[in-house]
Amino acid sequence: MFENVYDKFKLHFYQETFARFQNREASLTTVEAFAMEAIHALGSPTVHEFANFMRISSSNAAYKIGSLIRKGYVEKVQSESDGREYHLRPTQKYLDYYSISSHYIHDVMERIRERFSDEDLAKFGEMLSVMSDELMPEVTVPAAGTNA
Repeated sequence: MFENVYDKFKLHFYQETFARFQNREASLTTVEAFAMEAIHALGSPTVHEFANFMRISSSNAAYKIGSLIRKGYVEKVQSESDGREYHLRPTQKYLDYYSISSHYIHDVMERIRERFSDEDLAKFGEMLSVMSDELMPEVTVPAAGTNA
């Protein structure tokens, strides 16, 4: 059943993305879209952190990031603590693109809150926490508001 729900989230995103781009060429390739989702989820990683997480070479990561910068989806922001280091930050252009899926997730979560009791919601939250914290050790994502 979880796979069915996951597929529905993906399919809704694809429907909305295709509808928005039917009259013009989408500017992100599939691989670039995946890269941007990772950068966004990692919370402003450095190029090195991004490369390590994606298990690609730093030169390959730099190439992909260069393309994303040219297309206006990501920017490099100099670290306040170490001037030699730059963090990757999604631009508003990407956030507008990303909102296609985040709005739908928000809508579904509102429907869940309306449909289920506080007790059910607490249990659902507990189950999601266990899934994220214990059952998915292969993927470590920083807490919201922190850097990778």
